[in-house]
Amino acid sequence: MKRNSFFRRFFCMIMVYLWVCPAFSGAQEPLEVLTLKQTIDSAIKANLELKSSKEETAAAVAVKKARFTSFLPTFSAKYQYNKLDEGTSIGGFATAADEEYSFVSSVTQPIFAGFSILRQYDIAKLGLNAAEIKEKLTRQDIILKAETVYFALLKAQKLRKIAEETVVQIDAQRNVAENFYQVGMSPLNDLLQAQVELANAKQELIVAKNTMENAESDFNTLLRRPINTPVAIEDMLDYSSFDKDLEYCFTQADKHRLEIKIADLDVEIAEKELQLAKKDYYPTINLEGNYFREGTEWDVDGGEGIFDPSGWNILAVARWNFFEWGRTYYGTNEKRSRFSQAQFRKDELLDNIQQEVKKAYLRTQEAERAIITVEKAIEQAKENFRINQERYKQQVATSTDVLDAQTLLSRTMTNYYSALYAFKIAKATLYRVMGHGIIE
Repeated sequence: MKRNSFFRRFFCMIMVYLWVCPAFSGAQEPLEVLTLKQTIDSAIKANLELKSSKEETAAAVAVKKARFTSFLPTFSAKYQYNKLDEGTSIGGFATAADEEYSFVSSVTQPIFAGFSILRQYDIAKLGLNAAEIKEKLTRQDIILKAETVYFALLKAQKLRKIAEETVVQIDAQRNVAENFYQVGMSPLNDLLQAQVELANAKQELIVAKNTMENAESDFNTLLRRPINTPVAIEDMLDYSSFDKDLEYCFTQADKHRLEIKIADLDVEIAEKELQLAKKDYYPTINLEGNYFREGTEWDVDGGEGIFDPSGWNILAVARWNFFEWGRTYYGTNEKRSRFSQAQFRKDELLDNIQQEVKKAYLRTQEAERAIITVEKAIEQAKENFRINQERYKQQVATSTDVLDAQTLLSRTMTNYYSALYAFKIAKATLYRVMGHGIIE
C-alpha cells in the first residue's frame, strides 16, 4: 500500500510539473512598443531598394574613378615569336634569322582626343551626383511609406476596437430586448431586430479583424520581419494643423524637390553627351614611347642576323578620320534630339509636381476639416446613445431608436479616426511632395 501511495504521489508530481513548466516556458516577453521614428529607422535599415541605391552610388564612384584614369598614360608590353620559312643572307652574312623573338614595352599619353576624355569624366561626375540624389530620394520614399503603413495600422486598430465595442453594446441591447420580451414588455420584432443587428455587427468585426491583420502584415513586410510577428505601436491621437497656403507649398516644392535636381542633371548629362558626339570632328593626338629588344633566342639578347638588338623611339601620332559617310553628323543629331527630350521631361516633371502638390494640399485641408467637424459630433452621438438606452429601459423608446443611436455612434467614431489618420497620411504626403523629410 505504501509503495502504491508513493507511486501515486510521484505520478501527481510529474503531471503537475508537465502542466506548470510549459506555462512558464511559453510565457512571452512583453512586446516592444515601436514609435513612428523607430519604425522609420527600422524601415530604412531593412529596405532592399535603399541598399540597391547605395550600391548604385558605389558603382557611380567606380565609374568616375575609371574615367579619371583616361587622363593618365597607358603602359603595355608585348612579347612575340616569329618563325620564317628560311633565313636570309647577303655575301655570306646573315641579314635575318629564321626564328626571331621580340619584346616591346610602350607608354602612351593622350594629348588631345577631341575633348572626349574631359566630357566622359564630366558625365561620370554628373552620374555620381545623380546617384547620390537618387539615394536620398529613395530614403524620402521609404519615410513616407513607413508613415503611411504606421497610420494605416493605427486606423485599423481603432476600427477593430470600435467594431468590438459595437458588438458588446448591441449584445447588451439584445439581452435587454430578450428580457423585456420574456416578460411581455416588448414585441418580438424588437428582439429579432436586435439579433439581426448583432449578427451584422459580428460580421463587421470579422472584416475589421482581417483588415487589421493585413495592416500588421504590411507593417512586418515593411520592416522585413516574419509576416505573422506580433505588432505593437505607439498611438498618436494628437495632431497639428497645417497653416501654410498653397503658394508656399509650390515654392517649397520648386526649391527642395530632389526630382527636379535629378532632371537638371539629366539635361546636363545629355548636353555633355551631345558635345561628346562631336569628338570625331577633331583629330586625336597621342604621345607614344617604345623600348624594344630582339634576338634569336627567348631572352631577346641579339644573335646572328640581329644588327640592333635593342633601342627606343618616341612618336607623336595625330589621327583624323575626316570622312565617315556622315556617321558623326548623324550621331550628333541623335544626341541633340536626346538633349531636347531631357528638357521636355524636365518641363513635364515640373507640371506634374505642381499637380501633386495641389492634390496633396487639398487632401490635407479636406481631412483636417473633417476632423474638426466630426470632433464636435462625438459627444453628441455618445449622449444620444445613452439617452435612447435609458428611454428604452423606461419603455418610452423602441429598440430601433437604440440600434439607430448605436449605429450613429459607431459611424461617428469610425469617421473621426478615419479622418484623423487620413489627415496624418495626407500631411506626410504633402511634406514629401514639397521635398521635405519632416517626421511629426
